[in-house]
Amino acid sequence: MSRKSDTPTAAELQILIALAGEPLHGYAIMQSVESLSEGRTRLGPGTLYTAIKRLLDRGWIEEAPLADGDDERRRRYALTDGGRQVVDAETREWSRLARIAQRRLAEGVAA
Repeated sequence: MSRKSDTPTAAELQILIALAGEPLHGYAIMQSVESLSEGRTRLGPGTLYTAIKRLLDRGWIEEAPLADGDDERRRRYALTDGGRQVVDAETREWSRLARIAQRRLAEGVAA
């Protein structure tokens, strides 16, 4: 199944959600994703940085200035307006799908 280029993968969406609060560096993104998913998702560095490259290429995130005291070798990333739109659209779509699933389960409709 091919992916539409405007649809993030699950890992990409979780990274976008992690960045919705504030700019973060890579390790902080991994920690945030794990925390937000209540430990269900752990991103490895390969998955994280491959996803970050795709998100940068799509313009959904951008490099952010370093915070005071940050190690200059670190890169921080921030959500762009386009990234916020993606999170909003995906959130609305998943909410719609969840309502359909709940209704079908309540009605006993077979999948």
